[in-house]
Amino acid sequence: MSTFPLPAGVARVPALLLVSGALLSGCATPQNPDPIEPVNRATFAFNEGLDKVVLKPVATVYKTVLPTPVRSGVTNFFSNLADPWSGANLLLQGRFKDGLSDFARFGTNTTVGLLGFMDVATGWGMPRHGDGFSDTLGVWGVGGGAYVVLPLFGPSDLRGTASIPVNSYGSLTGQLEDAGARNAFTIVGIVDKRANLLDVTKMVDDVALDKYLFVRDAYLQRRTQREMDRSGAPRVEIDAPKSDVTERETQKL
Repeated sequence: MSTFPLPAGVARVPALLLVSGALLSGCATPQNPDPIEPVNRATFAFNEGLDKVVLKPVATVYKTVLPTPVRSGVTNFFSNLADPWSGANLLLQGRFKDGLSDFARFGTNTTVGLLGFMDVATGWGMPRHGDGFSDTLGVWGVGGGAYVVLPLFGPSDLRGTASIPVNSYGSLTGQLEDAGARNAFTIVGIVDKRANLLDVTKMVDDVALDKYLFVRDAYLQRRTQREMDRSGAPRVEIDAPKSDVTERETQKL
């Protein structure tokens, strides 16, 4: 049986771990999760404008031109590329069974699934976990910190922001030596992801009185739920900080 080594970038991760640790030392989730809301709103508006002018039109054409089976194959392909890094993070978290499962999943989908265009592993009992370095830091006790909206990247927090360079080095796409190929993979992956979110963002546009608050609260709820899932706590309804406006928006869904 073929083996699939860890990405070469993992060898460079220890140094980045130290950098992230220094950035996040003492970081905890604040009482006010959005202390820089005016700055975040400005960045959010910039991202929305860029999406409206560039990304959304391209994603709409992409979704219109490509048949659904082809788009599903592309989505599976990029998900497959992310599985080894997810497996590495699960091992760092001490979740050895899940980590080995993600590596086996990558091997199965790369071979039987034709380079990952078909997801046969899920049906064979190897679900996708999709963990990144921010999840690993959370297991290690690092709080998410303040909510941050990053230019181009969108919703994040301090922990997620510090994890970006580590995730970049650890990903298979980041190991491509040719900058043109690396950028092409990145662009296609972004367009594919945006195309998959067209229906969701349309729904949000229709119901959200304040889209910024809607997106922020959804992100914070998801972060809290992932932390509860990692701790093994039962799923419950999470009360993230909400304004009256956001409460009314949620009731419309």
